[in-house]
Amino acid sequence: MSEIRPRRSVLYLPGSNARAIEKARGLDADVVILDLEDAVAPEAKEAARAAVVSAVAAGGWGRRELAIRVNGLGTPWAEADFAAVAASAADVLVVPKIDSATDAARAVALSGGKPVWPLIETPRAVLDAAAIAATPGICGLVAGFADLAKDLRCRPGAERFELFHAMGTIVTAARAARILAFDGVFVDISDTDGLAREAAQARAFGFDGKTCIHPSQLAPVNRAFSPTPEDVAHARGLIAAHEEAGRLGKAVATFRGKLIEVLHVAEARHTLALAELLADATAVAEAVAD
Repeated sequence: MSEIRPRRSVLYLPGSNARAIEKARGLDADVVILDLEDAVAPEAKEAARAAVVSAVAAGGWGRRELAIRVNGLGTPWAEADFAAVAASAADVLVVPKIDSATDAARAVALSGGKPVWPLIETPRAVLDAAAIAATPGICGLVAGFADLAKDLRCRPGAERFELFHAMGTIVTAARAARILAFDGVFVDISDTDGLAREAAQARAFGFDGKTCIHPSQLAPVNRAFSPTPEDVAHARGLIAAHEEAGRLGKAVATFRGKLIEVLHVAEARHTLALAELLADATAVAEAVAD
């Protein structure tokens, strides 16, 4: 299982936009993906690759996890992209258009040992999601619902009913493999309420975080994936009830009228660990600001 750390908001940034990359060092994104694929024109690919590797090496990113999205396997830029990222200081390598476990294994072999997060953005990838997730070296699944919806010829509405099968499949595959799962982007950067609803839905589905395409989306997404005071209180109470039952030799523990199982305790401990990490990060940020 991936280490516990905040991965609520995952911000895509064009690798060719030096100003946006520089500003990102001060943004409240848990993960930054410097993009060499969709956001970069063909004639700018080589310059963007060099700029992104340099930006990662320059440091100043604080607690943020840094990822680079390469161009897909089989493209003219893939070989150089993989080699550059494998030798870079990036934390994660993100790979688009991974259709199968065979593709996933090829990406891992080219990763230089870095964790690989494939994008699940084709019908075939959804059908093979469990095998992709189970491939050694694959550490997270990233939903690419815009491309998936196009290939499915579906038209997702505000509630995304049309994507429920894919959403559930991605999360189930990730959980079975004990890796991460990230929801797709919300494309209307002016609709804050819609973003908040979609982020809450993603958390309810079990995603670890949500990909973002604009800095304005970070705060709503971070709120949606952060433990609330009620979540923390519930987790503490549940753990205390389980421990008390153990001390008393009871075979069954309950909390607020519900049976407590080991899986509930594990999830409660995860909630507390995440809340503690976020509190520490806030304290550090406030100290630096002072």
